[in-house]
Amino acid sequence: MHSQSTTIRDPKNRGHLKTFTFDLAYWSHDGFQKDEDGVLIPSNPTSKFAGQIHVFHDIGRGILDSAWRGYNATLLAYGQTGSGKSYSMIGFGTNKGIIPRVCEELFQAMKTQKKNIEPQVMFSMLEIYNEQIRDLLSRTKTPGGLKVREDQQLGFFVEGLKWVPCENYTQIEKLMEQGSKIRMTASTNMNASSSRSHMVITIQLKQVFLDMALTKQSSINMVDLAGSERQKSSGSEGDRLREGSRVNLSLTSLGNVISALADSALGKKVLHIPYRDSVLTKLLQSSLGGNSRTTLIAAISPADTCYEETLSTLRYAERAKKVQNRATINTCTLVRAARAENKLLLGFGGTGEAGSCDVGRAATNTICLQGLGISDKHASFMNLDGKVTITPHSKSKVVVNGIPVTNRTKLQHLDRIILGSNSAFLYIGFPSERGGEDLSRFDYDFFQLERAAAEGVSVDMLDTMSPGDGRADPSVLAVFQDYIKLMPMVVEANQMSEELEKGLKMELKVKNLASSDSRGYDLQKEVMVKVTKPRTHEVWIWSKAKFINRKFLMEELYQRFLESDDSQVAQEDDPFWDPVEVVHLGSAHVWLQSLAHCMVLEEQVEFLNCDGLAEAVLHIRITPCSPEGWARGEEDMVIDPLELLGKRIDFQIHIVGCLGVKWLKEDATRGIQMGYKIYDLPNAVYTKPVWKSVNPQTEETLHVVALSASREFLDYLLTNALIVDLWGLQAWRPDNPERVEAKQMCAQQASCDAQLARALKVFYRGMSMARGQLLRLRQCRPPEDDQMLRPFVHQQSQMLRDLEDLLESSLQKLKNDVAFIVKKKKEYLLHIQQ
Repeated sequence: MHSQSTTIRDPKNRGHLKTFTFDLAYWSHDGFQKDEDGVLIPSNPTSKFAGQIHVFHDIGRGILDSAWRGYNATLLAYGQTGSGKSYSMIGFGTNKGIIPRVCEELFQAMKTQKKNIEPQVMFSMLEIYNEQIRDLLSRTKTPGGLKVREDQQLGFFVEGLKWVPCENYTQIEKLMEQGSKIRMTASTNMNASSSRSHMVITIQLKQVFLDMALTKQSSINMVDLAGSERQKSSGSEGDRLREGSRVNLSLTSLGNVISALADSALGKKVLHIPYRDSVLTKLLQSSLGGNSRTTLIAAISPADTCYEETLSTLRYAERAKKVQNRATINTCTLVRAARAENKLLLGFGGTGEAGSCDVGRAATNTICLQGLGISDKHASFMNLDGKVTITPHSKSKVVVNGIPVTNRTKLQHLDRIILGSNSAFLYIGFPSERGGEDLSRFDYDFFQLERAAAEGVSVDMLDTMSPGDGRADPSVLAVFQDYIKLMPMVVEANQMSEELEKGLKMELKVKNLASSDSRGYDLQKEVMVKVTKPRTHEVWIWSKAKFINRKFLMEELYQRFLESDDSQVAQEDDPFWDPVEVVHLGSAHVWLQSLAHCMVLEEQVEFLNCDGLAEAVLHIRITPCSPEGWARGEEDMVIDPLELLGKRIDFQIHIVGCLGVKWLKEDATRGIQMGYKIYDLPNAVYTKPVWKSVNPQTEETLHVVALSASREFLDYLLTNALIVDLWGLQAWRPDNPERVEAKQMCAQQASCDAQLARALKVFYRGMSMARGQLLRLRQCRPPEDDQMLRPFVHQQSQMLRDLEDLLESSLQKLKNDVAFIVKKKKEYLLHIQQ
């Protein structure tokens, strides 16, 4: 590292060097010593070591100078875990970082201010952990975290965040100490105190000029970003891996914003800046490409094992230095920051100048648009005689007012347009068409609500048990909000699957949409994602949490693909892969009231899936019986169930089978299994798996006994249903022929081994029998009576002949079995070679 340049060498290819140039480059790894106060200083005059004071002098003073002049200022620390981000920002012991030094010098400067200037300081401290915001100055933890809201004037802000007025540095020091204790930390191999959350400290500085009726207001944002480590190198496992994927998502989103802003700075036409992709980028919107003077510290490790992460960090910083902000002095009131959002405006000005413009990823388009699902030439807008139309190119995805379009479509004033996965636009018509509309209502959520309505999803659809007073159940509203939140994520996941050629299709489903418990009450609804692989007919059901986690990991893989055109990853690390699993297909309710009257029940009941549609028909018979299993007759029926109170009740549940299973119609190689749980039995009862039959017959019976029927048990029979669940079974299918061949070879080898084992087992059994006969022969003694000697000799001779036959047949069978196994193996190997 020399002045402004940083050179990195590939440890696997020593001749491969890369050099990066930045505004400043510091070496702080070695070449230092401690002074009497414990502060690290250069060990000699020729040392390259840069201490905390040096860094603050170059960076911190610039931040303070910007703030005093009325500019917004932002400082970001980025890098992998253990590279020194928190050390640079917070420091350790007497080696204070930039943040405490900025705060300390701020109040020192306030003491020398002119009397006609009244400075006011407000302090806040928050963390972003797993996409949730926590106020580090509040001891009360809000479930789900604080919410990010949007204001037309202020932009994004955190609702309910605590702001503390401060009069001296001591107050801020105590607040930072309090917040640091609360901040989420988790131990990893790289750093025992590694912070797994983003920390944002904001200082609002307001200067009131008493004799000029003028105010200057500046915001200083100091952000210590979470580290982005690899799972294997950091030792992260379990929840740490899922947590790491969310951390990496926000850092990836930050990188995407920086890339888009860098392209814009280079003169490329970029209409979409993905600020809304994460909580972090929402809060940093004004700091990135907006009204702020922003500095990025990229912390790197000199270790050769960290080469990939270090190279990634340097590339990240190289992109960031291309971003151009437009900071303004905030006098009187805070000037509204320049903004670029998901909600963009498309318009043809004037009175209808005629023509067309192409939109797409390629630089040759009139409008260059980057984003998931955007084709090189995506769509064309045409203005002909004052009528504007949009035409998708090839199979490009275009949605107008929530409805996908494939042909030329006329646009009306205020039409909503989505290009690709989630690039959303609002079409503004000609001046003659415009009125005094409130455009603020057309926010990102409006687009998603419209898309959901087009798919038939609404609060009314989900709230089947509403009392009809117009007020929806809060839990239903929560499910609907989850659905709206996940919609764009599913669209993006499908697009990434398509571009990475993973062959998966994901769709949102509402679990328990039409399901009820054993008493008929609606079950708690929740959003889930159904994942299918059309080529192999495999199906998975992912919970909301699992999908969100996988989506973050998909983002990382996709980002790597964009940067290096490489999406190869080990199967166990592939977020698009899962082993085959059992899938819940539906439930059937069999009401047990007849049992309370000792009546036979035989029904054909539909299995209803999560959408409330019939998946199959259950054939079931429930028969009151004697303790020995004999069916009760009509003479045993009772009118009043209380007659059975305290008596023994026996009945048999007989699952006859299923009819018309759609799961099996879609793929004949699949199977099904049924399960149910009755009353207080601790475990569920499952039928045997049945494969490759559309109308599977199980013919399985369970004998249930209540030794002394209680009132509670009789109430259960009168008011509850037996819920039988239908489960779908699926066979594992490999993704490529080589794996198929390998599996076949393994299966063939396993088959040969199994046949040989059986042959040896039969031979061993024969040898055991022969050994038994031989022992009996040895134990036999000739009779003392001469008349019995002849029968004895005859008997011994017969036993010897039997032993000879047994030995010969056993050896011959073993020989034949081995010859057959060898022959089959040779035939298979010959087939493989051909």
